[in-house]
Amino acid sequence: MEALFDPFGVVFVQRALWGGILVSLICALAGTWVVLRGMAFLGDAMSHGMLPGVALASLLGQSVVLGAALAAGAMAAGVTALGRSSRLSQDTSIGLLFVGMLSVGVIVVSHSASFAVDLTGFLFGDVLAVRERDLAHLGVALAAALVVAVAGHRAFLALAFDPRKAHTLGLAPRAAHGVLLGLVTLAVVASFHVVGTLLVFGLLIAPPAAAALWARSVAAIMLGAAVLGSASVLLGLLLSWHWETAAGATITAVATALFLASACAAAARSRLVTHRPPSHPPGPDPGPLEEPPPPREPLQTKETGDA
Repeated sequence: MEALFDPFGVVFVQRALWGGILVSLICALAGTWVVLRGMAFLGDAMSHGMLPGVALASLLGQSVVLGAALAAGAMAAGVTALGRSSRLSQDTSIGLLFVGMLSVGVIVVSHSASFAVDLTGFLFGDVLAVRERDLAHLGVALAAALVVAVAGHRAFLALAFDPRKAHTLGLAPRAAHGVLLGLVTLAVVASFHVVGTLLVFGLLIAPPAAAALWARSVAAIMLGAAVLGSASVLLGLLLSWHWETAAGATITAVATALFLASACAAAARSRLVTHRPPSHPPGPDPGPLEEPPPPREPLQTKETGDA
């Protein structure tokens, strides 16, 4: 058993574990609303839309994380602006911006003769390269995500289930939607360094979706997503160490496997509940049944008798 957990005696694996847990907590706060509102495609588009920001930041010698944040913020602002048009659906706006941002990123990459960004690390992450400074940044991001999630909980809840009611209650649904996009942007930018942009949904979508099959409240979904995400990081790092596989991809695979297990268990529970015979609580003893009284003979009137 000790040999199984030997990897966590290595310093960089310890940092990877803490970094992955912090990312899991951030994704639990944002991913819960992504699942409840059906915004998975938006998160996918935002994660891929970071490519031009990362490319330009690297070419200019600036922070890659800063470039990713600016590009994802521009993507979120574009989705919000185009979403106000009644002629275009939100999926259409997201798809157009997704293709446009990705095209700009590929153009920047292809135009540069010496592109310094490790695209493999950008697409698939490098959780084992997490530094202490990255842990500090993730801690700040988690604190910011927690503040936004707590402050906007009521507006997010009304927006997820009944946007018209949110407007009636004076909760400014458009502003709440913009803040929610900012929360998703924060989670995507914080996660791409750990699991990469292609695999960011392993922690943003799978744990909240698995918890949503069992939980009965938003807080319970967030708590379950945090536990499942952290477990995915722990098991993924162990498996990647012993099997010599990519750490980020293994973490994502474990998170997806946990979701599939949760979905199968939820389906089995539904079948058991459906086929279970109804149980009636025992009532008071009615006692011996009484015999019904004999039928009465019809009364004969005087006229009937005279006839």
